[in-house]
Amino acid sequence: MDFAYGPGKNHLFVPGPTNIPEHVIRAMNRNNENHRTPAITALTKSLLDDITKIFKTTSGTPFLIPTTGTGAWESALTNTLSPGDRIVSFLIGQFSLLWIEQQKQLNFNVDVVESDWGESANLDILESKLASDKTHAIKAICIVHNETTTGVTNDLTKV
Repeated sequence: MDFAYGPGKNHLFVPGPTNIPEHVIRAMNRNNENHRTPAITALTKSLLDDITKIFKTTSGTPFLIPTTGTGAWESALTNTLSPGDRIVSFLIGQFSLLWIEQQKQLNFNVDVVESDWGESANLDILESKLASDKTHAIKAICIVHNETTTGVTNDLTKV
């Protein structure tokens, strides 16, 4: 594939990947480190230690998921739920649509709550669904925090 770039700096005006400053690009201009060396082991440990500081926690064990966001979704779903479990999932844009499709492919019983794209999730409907779930059949609530395809950020503190 041939990428043709014009003169000057190219800019991306999308949610990701992000533009990288030139000084960072220059700092990355070095050979890769072998992933089996003690240096990578030490780097990984320091990153995991730093993650606990970023998230302001002293309990639990952070771990790396070497995959895309979609892979992280699948890991979270398959390691916490069983096929047939009921999920209330909010459809507010393309990423939530993909997540719902994944949930169905994993054989979960998905109760889709749809909002107009560009609108946040309707939490009144969630409240009603939870209140009427007398048998505690709902095992999970799935909601995209930041739906980049529509620019909507859901307030997770209200969930």
